[in-house]
Amino acid sequence: MIVLVISVFIIIAWLHIPILIKQKLWRELAAFSVLLGIGFVLSLLQVIGIKIPSPNKGIMILVESIYNIFR
Repeated sequence: MIVLVISVFIIIAWLHIPILIKQKLWRELAAFSVLLGIGFVLSLLQVIGIKIPSPNKGIMILVESIYNIFR
């Protein structure tokens, strides 16, 4: 399963990165690379069995603090 995840991400990068370089879209390439890297790490952690915490609690704290500022 790990090999499958790695293969899928390599294929995605192989398809998209040359196009971004060819068109000289450096900011998009940077954003794509960061998001692809985050997705790869999270997918790999999930495949090897590490439980990834839900971001809901952090989002709730952020929304409540913003709400309290404008209240």
